Amino acid sequence: MLGVFTAARMPRNAMLSAFVDHTAVMLSADTGFFGPDTELWRVLCERTVVMGGLRALLMHAAHPLVAAATAESGMYERDPVRRHERTLRLTFTLIFGGRQEAAEAAAQINVAHRSVHGIDKRTGLAYDARDPELLLWVHASLVSSFLLFERLTIGRLDDRGRQQFHEEAIRMAGLLGLPASCAPERLEDLSSWIDATIGSGILQPTPSSRTLLGIVRGREGGAPDYRSRAVGFMALHSLPAPLRDLYEVDHSRADDRRLAALGGALKVSRLVLPPKARYIGPAICAYARLRGETASVAQAEVLPQRWRERDAQ
Repeated sequence: MLGVFTAARMPRNAMLSAFVDHTAVMLSADTGFFGPDTELWRVLCERTVVMGGLRALLMHAAHPLVAAATAESGMYERDPVRRHERTLRLTFTLIFGGRQEAAEAAAQINVAHRSVHGIDKRTGLAYDARDPELLLWVHASLVSSFLLFERLTIGRLDDRGRQQFHEEAIRMAGLLGLPASCAPERLEDLSSWIDATIGSGILQPTPSSRTLLGIVRGREGGAPDYRSRAVGFMALHSLPAPLRDLYEVDHSRADDRRLAALGGALKVSRLVLPPKARYIGPAICAYARLRGETASVAQAEVLPQRWRERDAQ
């Protein structure tokens, strides 16, 4: 599999600089729908930010209609970590892939969504994977989680950068059927919408949320090699307070301090990591493509190897 930084013999600092050096990028290369000058690229290339995807999954699983739609895929019932990676790989192909790769990934997701609809037996409510309100909850959960983990583990973005990330993410969501008119234009309004959704009472424990909680806490047999306790702690304890209560998470000021300490440790450690450890596979492949090398974003690994099951096929 491609995705390893090619200048393996370069000094570590030079490797990191070359990875993001736009002078090394071919001007005629296919930058896809976004490109290296967007905040989507700059933020989501970092593994510590992508850790926030677990927080977003917890938010998704707490929405009964999103959980019902997800349950049709059996995501939480068999090999959930690997299924989550396949979902992330498609999502990041939209961002880091060339135009053809990204278009194919969007089409694959949209075709899959067309057949996902029905009645949730627990609430009696109808769900449809193409429902703009459900799409917005999925989108808002990801945006808020990625931006929170950016602040915890990197801290580069100011308010203007966060707003730019939000606007670019709306464009990405548009590729998956979310009308731009349904998404708040300002990031603070998206945060208010999340709070209003939580306050509406729609969120509740679901079979999916209970299974996911077991995985995060290491009690679920479906993912025996999931070992990232620190990431699970950060995902659970960074949830909004009502969702922590929904997941029965005991949270104190000591947990706030631990959350800040873990984020601070990641801020420092990520700076000395080699590119293969610091950046996600799709981003590494994307920069390789821009340098004129052959690299498939759609086949790149997203999650660390230790998160996957030894015996998964």
